[in-house]
Amino acid sequence: MAKFVPQQEMPLSDQVLVRREKLENLRAEGFDPFVQTKYEITSDARTVRENFDAMEGQTVRLAGRLMSKRGMGKVSFCDLQDNSGRIQLYVKFDEMEEASFNRFKKNDIGDIVGVSGDVFRTQRGEISVRVHEAVLLSKALLPLPEKFHGLTDRETRYRQRYVDLIVNPEVKDTFVKRSLILRELRHYLDSKGFLEVDTPILTPFEIGASARPFYTHHNTLDMDMVLRIETELYLKRLVVGGMDKVYEVGRIFRNEGMDPTHNPEFTSIELYQAYTDFRGMMDLVEEMMKTVAMNVCGTLQITYQGTGIDLSHWERMTMVEAVKKYSGVDFREIASDEEAIAAAREHHVELPEVPTKGAILAEFFDAFVEEKLIQPTFIYDYPVEISPLAKRKPDDPAFTERFEYFINATEFGNAFSELNDPIDQKERFERQVAERKALDPESRAQVDYDYVTALEYGLPPTGGLGFGVDRLVMLLTDSASIRDVLLFPTMKPTADN
Repeated sequence: MAKFVPQQEMPLSDQVLVRREKLENLRAEGFDPFVQTKYEITSDARTVRENFDAMEGQTVRLAGRLMSKRGMGKVSFCDLQDNSGRIQLYVKFDEMEEASFNRFKKNDIGDIVGVSGDVFRTQRGEISVRVHEAVLLSKALLPLPEKFHGLTDRETRYRQRYVDLIVNPEVKDTFVKRSLILRELRHYLDSKGFLEVDTPILTPFEIGASARPFYTHHNTLDMDMVLRIETELYLKRLVVGGMDKVYEVGRIFRNEGMDPTHNPEFTSIELYQAYTDFRGMMDLVEEMMKTVAMNVCGTLQITYQGTGIDLSHWERMTMVEAVKKYSGVDFREIASDEEAIAAAREHHVELPEVPTKGAILAEFFDAFVEEKLIQPTFIYDYPVEISPLAKRKPDDPAFTERFEYFINATEFGNAFSELNDPIDQKERFERQVAERKALDPESRAQVDYDYVTALEYGLPPTGGLGFGVDRLVMLLTDSASIRDVLLFPTMKPTADN
């Protein structure tokens, strides 16, 4: 007698051949699983488990994927996985039509089936469904990863998220939570009177911002276009037009580096409110973060990668105060760009491309401060050199009414008292574009003069905020990498794809 070899012990190529042979045999018998177009279900695994006392003895119809099979003779036990979870199936020869039972026994792990049967509890106490009818709804021609090892290679998990979701249920939980976070963010903003809007993803030219864009070409108009790097300028045009509170949940594209907190395309929320300022945005951020965390996690005391984070308390410091606290250098005592350059060299801080006092202050912040900001912290009063869209401080025009907030040494969002002086804005845009072209003569950055025109019609005093949704999801799901919270992160193609 030939030795029985379980499929999981066969080479992958042999397993694929066996499955394809089974498909051809089914078709020869007149049962093609791919012609099924509909299957009526009456319940799901979670409902049966959670309501067993009320449902015991009832007939239910379930559909899902076979995740395991046990038993060889006239009784089989299988685990069925549907959208809500798993439940055991009890399949017995004398409780089904013989032909149906024999076809069911030939099903492979990974196949999608529909079953009808009675809810009961086995002698071992396992809530199960005693199957009376079964139909193969879709044949899996590739085997799932071996059940004891799962899908552990991260590159494979990201490339084949569909398999990752099947064999690692906790992954699905992360994306369910992501959806909940987005819903709570929208609910919070809607409750504050904000209106959700959509603005263009394709824009006519590259603005003078620092982020590098992706380019494409519009065939009908015969013009190059840019995938947006922000939603800010369109949203503020709407505030000019009288829409006092607006926000957009938008996909953003930046042709830049990739690391655990950066992906070339990501989701942001930008919002703008007339007749408030950056301090109003600071209060909004703190309340919004507390509300969303409490509604999603049920607590403001969370753990991220082993570090306790207290979202109930938010510290507030100016950039100058923070740099003095962590580096000992007081930029209030530095009078010129030359003195700032000397301080940078003394403290081994890298000089920026344009080494002004304000830009060097920002480099000090990066070198000495950011890694220390573990608990929620607002850093405000940013230098004007690195804040081209923020309003200057009336009492100190070298700085702007801008803040960023940090958690676990990571920047989570950016906010301004929006610049509404069209003359100042035009000058800053032109200077920014000139600096870009001086550093990169091939740069196609341009001044958005239409936005300047919009400001000339009058933008009311406005507070604005932008933050990355993906980093917030990472925080609230305790995910180490942005790829863990993106269903399909950007990946380099493999040699065979």
